[in-house]
Amino acid sequence: MASENRNRATTYRHTQHAPLCWGLYLLCIPLGLAAWLTREMPVLQWLFPIVSLAMLWLAASFHHLTVEDEGDRVSIRFGPLPTFRRSVRYDQIVNAQIGRTTVMDGWGIHFSPRGGWVWNLWGRQCVVIQMRRGTLRVGSDDAERLADFLQSRCGVNGGR
Repeated sequence: MASENRNRATTYRHTQHAPLCWGLYLLCIPLGLAAWLTREMPVLQWLFPIVSLAMLWLAASFHHLTVEDEGDRVSIRFGPLPTFRRSVRYDQIVNAQIGRTTVMDGWGIHFSPRGGWVWNLWGRQCVVIQMRRGTLRVGSDDAERLADFLQSRCGVNGGR
């Protein structure tokens, strides 16, 4: 049984999907219509198409969140457009435990009022990664397995 648990924890990959991107895709419809209707107006003929393309880019960038083992580090990336990504080396992780984001923490990528960075796509469950320099809260609908994996890779005894 112990070797089975070790084998399960030797690698990790999980992708979380969220419906938030569909709202951004839908927002592109009225923006595209506004772009068409204002195509003869000097400033607006450029404003609406640019904003519409930005919404499409954001929606495609925040379609899902993938957390994956890459040997000596864990990578965290939004996609399918690979615009926002980061990685943390295992030797920089001091602790990893299950946590919850607050309503103020919200979704996306930003600095948390509680300190450290939040990378969250959907929901409030997260893994709080204490690093030698800073804190990272990674939102996940698989927080328990991610925390266990990080603890096993870093030799951390979890404090759940």
